[in-house]
Amino acid sequence: MPAERRRQAAEAFWRDETGKEEQAQAIGAIAQRLKFRVKSAAVLPTPRKIQYLLDLIVVPEPVAARLLTSYHVEHQRPMMAAFLNALEVKHDNGMMDEETVIPADPDKIRAAVKTIAASFPPDDVALYLSTLSWQDPATWSALPELPETRPAG
Repeated sequence: MPAERRRQAAEAFWRDETGKEEQAQAIGAIAQRLKFRVKSAAVLPTPRKIQYLLDLIVVPEPVAARLLTSYHVEHQRPMMAAFLNALEVKHDNGMMDEETVIPADPDKIRAAVKTIAASFPPDDVALYLSTLSWQDPATWSALPELPETRPAG
């Protein structure tokens, strides 16, 4: 991810009210890196937590997953909604219910990918599709073979 997008993800991560568990893990990783007590790292101002999170060499996997989710929810809702519309999946501005079932039809998934690839920047599409594939490989098994999942350039 480019530096600006990484910063947007870190900012969205600390604002994400549904990511308390991952934020606690991030605070633990920051405390360990800085040799702080967890309690001291927890009360750092948000701009410093953002920077320290960006500076971590190793990010715990759940934190990385929440970073990507927070980024997409905050900055890529139109693309998420367009993708789900193309899949004919019920959603609320790009957000699905936990019970929502994604069609297992690879042709339908490919068509939805083509739809968003025609309307959104290639790097944004690649990041979104890669995130879906990484977080739920079984549901999105058709994605890794598609050229749209690879960044341009």
